[in-house]
Amino acid sequence: MHKLLTVCAALFFAACTPPAPSYNVEERSIAQLRADLESGAVTSEQLVHAYLDRIAAIDDAGPTLNSVIALNPRALEQARVLDAERAAGRIRGPLHGVPILLKDNIESADPMPTTAGSLALINNFTNRDAPLVARLRAAGAIILGKTNLSEWANIRSPASVSGWSAVGGLTRNPYALDRNTCGSSAGAGAAIAASLAAIAVGTETDGSIVCPSSVNGLVGIKPTVGLVSRTHIVPISRTQDTAGPMGRSVADVALLLTAMAGTDPNDAATAQSDNLRQDYSAALNANALRGRRLGVMRFAAGFHAGVDRRFEAALGELRAAGAEIIEIETAPAGWDSIGQDEFTVLLAELRSDLDAYLATTPGSVETRTLADVIAFNVNTQAETVFFGQELFEAAQATGGVSSPDYQAAQRRAVAAASSAIDAMLQSNRVDALIAPTTGPAWTTDVVNGDHYVGGGASMLPAVSGYPHVTVPMGLVDGLPVGLSFVGGAWTEAHLLSYAYAYEQSAQPRTPPGYLPTLNQAEHIAPALAGQGIRQFPSPRDG
Repeated sequence: MHKLLTVCAALFFAACTPPAPSYNVEERSIAQLRADLESGAVTSEQLVHAYLDRIAAIDDAGPTLNSVIALNPRALEQARVLDAERAAGRIRGPLHGVPILLKDNIESADPMPTTAGSLALINNFTNRDAPLVARLRAAGAIILGKTNLSEWANIRSPASVSGWSAVGGLTRNPYALDRNTCGSSAGAGAAIAASLAAIAVGTETDGSIVCPSSVNGLVGIKPTVGLVSRTHIVPISRTQDTAGPMGRSVADVALLLTAMAGTDPNDAATAQSDNLRQDYSAALNANALRGRRLGVMRFAAGFHAGVDRRFEAALGELRAAGAEIIEIETAPAGWDSIGQDEFTVLLAELRSDLDAYLATTPGSVETRTLADVIAFNVNTQAETVFFGQELFEAAQATGGVSSPDYQAAQRRAVAAASSAIDAMLQSNRVDALIAPTTGPAWTTDVVNGDHYVGGGASMLPAVSGYPHVTVPMGLVDGLPVGLSFVGGAWTEAHLLSYAYAYEQSAQPRTPPGYLPTLNQAEHIAPALAGQGIRQFPSPRDG
């Protein structure tokens, strides 16, 4: 079912445009694309062709990343309109003519279904833009297509295989193809690492932006819940869900976040967004770390020796950029119980919020409730070939958001997580908290499921609804790992500026090499082969 729709679908075009002159999009920043568009070195139509060619060469063939689940049949049409507007002197905004990708739980009015990776939503053509997508169009973005994801944003089973969905198949990590892409925004992580679009929009409930960003060598931000609208996004949790940008640089991510953020009357959590959002690009400062105090959450580190070594090197780089490093050794009070309350919250909200979303889908979608989806999966072998739906079943067994147990757990969890972050910031007099984001990508295992290494940095900002930025901090045995910056509510501008200053000073990102397996890396393969000590004839020789 890969590439549900092709950009040259006859229904929408009388004929395909001839191939455009060669333009190399690999590792091109949004600023570079904008400069070339402004100078006439490339058109938006040529950019779309260039990205489609790269998707064909890398995603569909070659390394076969399998990260793009659908292509927008109207992408070229949109590009031509934007080129005509540019020629007429009309520029919509800073993304004018720039192709982007959306995670396939985010609706767009283009003729692509929003599937969340599930065959149950294969006919979910809603013909409506999520408000964040409408904002991106207003800024001039071209919706190139949708990215694969861990099915249902990885909430179906504790034995899941991250990066796999029944619709999109398995997404592969471009640094080593047998490695996982992590979290539910897996396709966005792989696609942007491989330069299959300028940037992507992912979503997170707990870790699903920052983890795939970290293991795919990207910058990602989970904003404060309420900065970006969640309307027309397939939900898990009203308390924790948010969309956010994933890109190859802090500058790109800041630009996209500025365009996405804003109040939505249909999402009460965003009521203050128009008053509190900023121009995040304008806030970036290469000297932002000078004189700043950063608190090291040691309790969220120590899970991997190689990551620890790289983290210590990053601390040295932060000091060199002017930061003072403050050690925070002890986990905050209630750390151990937050996770259990979070689990209670997510299951109850999944039942209520998914039921509410499914009720708004077109009549062509036959699964109108979570119970319907569970029954669909029971009767659809392709859905349960690798793992089951234990979490769906547990969610269905809850009382939803009307349950007193849920309501008590939700109050406890949010209060404990926000208090923990606020207390660490205030008692240590630090400007932000830092930790390794997660471990290196693990080998994908469809038999035993995921085996994460680390990841303790994501829970507190996820449960509290506070912002969390990850930025590449280098490689561990050839695999990317990220550095996390966490702050209080609505501090995105500060966190992005700190991440930018680190990025500009350390230059930590290395593009992917598309190794079939890390075992073939030049620093690993000789050790696996051994030194050779056979000094006697083989038994067969006698």
